[in-house]
Amino acid sequence: MSNLRGKTILVTGATGLVGSHLIERLLSMDTGRIIALSRSRDPEAYFFKNNFDEKVVVVNGDLKDRERIADVITKYEVNYIFHIAAQPIVATAFINPYETLATNIMGTVHILEAARMSPYIHGVVVASSDKAYGKDCLTALEDQPLRGDHPYDVSKSCTDLLALTYAKTYNLPVTVSRFGNIFGPGDLNFNRIVPGMMKAAIKNEVLELRSDGNFKRDYVYVKDVVDGYISLAEQMEKAKGEAFNFSSGFNFSVLDLIAKVSQVIGAKIEYKIVNNQKNEIPEQSLNFEKAEKILGWKSKYDFNQGILETYSWYKDQLQSK
Repeated sequence: MSNLRGKTILVTGATGLVGSHLIERLLSMDTGRIIALSRSRDPEAYFFKNNFDEKVVVVNGDLKDRERIADVITKYEVNYIFHIAAQPIVATAFINPYETLATNIMGTVHILEAARMSPYIHGVVVASSDKAYGKDCLTALEDQPLRGDHPYDVSKSCTDLLALTYAKTYNLPVTVSRFGNIFGPGDLNFNRIVPGMMKAAIKNEVLELRSDGNFKRDYVYVKDVVDGYISLAEQMEKAKGEAFNFSSGFNFSVLDLIAKVSQVIGAKIEYKIVNNQKNEIPEQSLNFEKAEKILGWKSKYDFNQGILETYSWYKDQLQSK
């Protein structure tokens, strides 16, 4: 029996890609009340398209608003927090570092502080990223130093360290996830590579590549990501005070990814190399043996299967427009 049964669960970033799929999974479980924190309402989002807003408590709030965050966590007597919300776009972080740092760093502080002061909290799962490792990220292990130097990467290094600080200093039951590049149905950030490819293929557009096409990343399907979050919350006694890498072993350069996806969906993706990205990490991959050994987590989704499900969703969304 899941320890989430009958519990009140807060999901920050609830209307984003991962948050939406996490809520979909939680709704299929015998949990108690689900609180969905969102800063804005996009009617095209997976969350609203699936009418999840009619099945959960939607609260408006900004992570930067400390009092609002504390009010939500205490008012609803939240037991578990999945802190997924962030300013997630690397290019946006380069243009507007203040918003990224304020949201990702101080927003995490506000979540952790409210959790620390609440008598109801059983567990907090904080979303970090492979970007937290910085440029030394080849089959990265969890005990490596966190050395982000791009504004987004730094924000994730800090998020990660803050979460573990609260675990070690205040004995807060908090754990950290570090994922590779996440893809799946519902991602409306078309400047990300997979949504950009889907849009280019469906709309017969030319995809602009911000890199030279040789940057390498791990790619992991969103449903595997959700499995990882649920595993962390359900095994909080094992996970608290620890960070865990999650990935699929699917590692591609941008050009190889385009070729692979084109083959899977049976459509040629036209692209143009712009190569205007600043201070990006050239190659990243994660060692995820710790999650397998301690949590029993494994990627379940074949890459082709994930891409086909993702492509099907984008066709439904974009062909009618």
